Amino acid sequence: MGPGAEALLRKPAVLPCVLRVWLGVIAALAAVVVVVLGVLYAGHSEPGRVDRWVVRPTADSVGPPWRYLALATDFLGEPGGAAALVVALVTACLLLRRPRAAVLVVAGAGVSVATATSLKHVVGRTIHGDGNLSYPSGHTAFLTALALVVALFATGRLGLRGTAGTSLVLAAALLAGAAMGWAQVALGAHYPTDVLGGWCTALAVVPATAWLVDRVADAGRPGRR
Repeated sequence: MGPGAEALLRKPAVLPCVLRVWLGVIAALAAVVVVVLGVLYAGHSEPGRVDRWVVRPTADSVGPPWRYLALATDFLGEPGGAAALVVALVTACLLLRRPRAAVLVVAGAGVSVATATSLKHVVGRTIHGDGNLSYPSGHTAFLTALALVVALFATGRLGLRGTAGTSLVLAAALLAGAAMGWAQVALGAHYPTDVLGGWCTALAVVPATAWLVDRVADAGRPGRR
């Protein structure tokens, strides 16, 4: 193995050691929420009690100017917008010489969306009676996953410890999830519980993916078996 490859393998972990326990617990709890909501709403085609309490889901429930903001936010989860975000973040990670973070951008977002898509077919919940599978929200899972990756990267760069690092990661996830979740509900694309399921999907998937990226990278170091 050349010196350049060895240097890349020595790059900082994408899942800081000080956050592993807390994020592991959070990921486990998030996975439980995803499963419980999936069981509760499996095969449903109407909003649940919680959905009605939060908001009455209707198609295009907001008008200008908020509709334009919702559409712009929604675009970030569409193929074109999502690809642009991923390319921008991967490029930034590589310019900052953080190849593991670049891998996590792709893997974290990809696994989160793939998991959400698979769960949609398993749960079979639809919205507006037109056969559109809605649980969990893939858009919310995607943007939350990217926010988690960026927050993990920032935590490592700033050297934040347990409470501060965990708070930053959760705040970033909450901000991204709330923004995309609002857009999805406002546009009538998802129920509020779909959004919660998508948010929790990313919280469950990204820490595990980050741990796996570190394990694979560390296994490639010289002298490691």
